[in-house]
Amino acid sequence: MAYINEDKKMPVNQWNIKTLPPECRPDERLEIYGAEALSDAELLAVIIRTGFQGTNSVRLAESILSYTGARGLSGLCHVSVEELMEMRGVGKVKAFQIKAVAELTRRIAKQSAKQSFVISNPHTVADYYMEDLRHRETECLMLLSLNGKGALIGEKILSIGTVNSSLASPREIFLEAFKQKAVSILMLHNHPSGDATPSRQDVEMTERVKKSGELLGITLVDHIIIGDNTYVSLKEKNLM
Repeated sequence: MAYINEDKKMPVNQWNIKTLPPECRPDERLEIYGAEALSDAELLAVIIRTGFQGTNSVRLAESILSYTGARGLSGLCHVSVEELMEMRGVGKVKAFQIKAVAELTRRIAKQSAKQSFVISNPHTVADYYMEDLRHRETECLMLLSLNGKGALIGEKILSIGTVNSSLASPREIFLEAFKQKAVSILMLHNHPSGDATPSRQDVEMTERVKKSGELLGITLVDHIIIGDNTYVSLKEKNLM
């Protein structure tokens, strides 16, 4: 017999959640033990509420999470509404519920990171922009504009490139910097592969922007590359 939770011996072969013992139902388990005691699939089952004929909500949630692979819950940010609706048992309403949960999770993580955000600290900058950039399927270059006191006065995604290449040039970067009246700038871009290791092109582009900034009187503070829950600061690595 299959179980929702091997430790609790909760059977999942019954397709209707209502036929399960109360202590095996996600809602009741949440009420008794708290949300922290539920598995990822059980938490998702509480959101989607129902399964379909032959499959209960927990089984359906497990199927949805298996689609995201190793990324698990965070992978829901990468799955489109259309892809979700292609899964048996997932209609438009369930797809909207799942995407809403994924977006809420992203916003909660960003709000939490905001509490410790310090522009001069690469770790806090990476944390704050992690949820904006790490789920993107193509490379995006974001420019942060800073005033004379090093405070953030503007942020903008300058380019959306391909899977392994962003497209902004130093000219575009400094046009935006002048528009924002920036005294210094900080660049961030993501690696859709999840590996934040700088490429040769990343290092060369950083050097071009740094030298251009020196001529124009605008300092490049750092270039931070965002991976999947990881980052690399080229300044920290002495690569700029």
